[in-house]
Amino acid sequence: MIPIRDHNPSGRTPYVTYSLIGLNVAVFVYMFFLGETGLRQFIEQYAMIPAKIIAGQSLLTMLTAMFLHGGLAHIIGNMLFLNIFGDNLEDRFGHVRYFGFYLLAGLAGSALQVAINPSSTIPNLGASGAIAGVMGGYLVLFPRERIDVLWTFGFLGVSTVPASAMLFYWILFQFIAGAGSFASQGGGVAYFAHIGGFAFGYLVTRLFVKAKPTIARWV
Repeated sequence: MIPIRDHNPSGRTPYVTYSLIGLNVAVFVYMFFLGETGLRQFIEQYAMIPAKIIAGQSLLTMLTAMFLHGGLAHIIGNMLFLNIFGDNLEDRFGHVRYFGFYLLAGLAGSALQVAINPSSTIPNLGASGAIAGVMGGYLVLFPRERIDVLWTFGFLGVSTVPASAMLFYWILFQFIAGAGSFASQGGGVAYFAHIGGFAFGYLVTRLFVKAKPTIARWV
């Protein structure tokens, strides 16, 4: 179930969300032209490696890793999610608070990934933890807003569902896939960064931001 758009217009221009998308794309394009050796060195320097974090080394990579992506599908997927869910959260939080929230959600996601697999020497990179935090906040504030999703059950189709349904499905998948990832010793998706970011976003928004009452659309 992949979200492709929402039906929840923002009340202000999401300058921070657009800037984050632009920065992520710019870094990705820069990485594309580094060449194999340069790319490997760049990732080793700026991606997060849990074992180094545990050793107290390269702590800044918990931040810089949020702006790196490992491939075209990776960045397109992340930026699609950020574009769909980020503008409404930025509208409610305000530009400055939203930017801080985004970074802290990313750090929370990275922290859980490190805690789950502290000895890993595999570089972790991507904005998924921060974007998961945005999704967690969206679940609190806009659970009944409509989301158009693309699904595949033998063939492609598009349906419109409540945001709560799409987001519950997404986080459930992260838990199931995360549990399965314990059996893998290689690289892959950092599911616990997603879970940590989502939990941070959900809890912080629930504690500090009041949801506006909305008219029920799904009965």
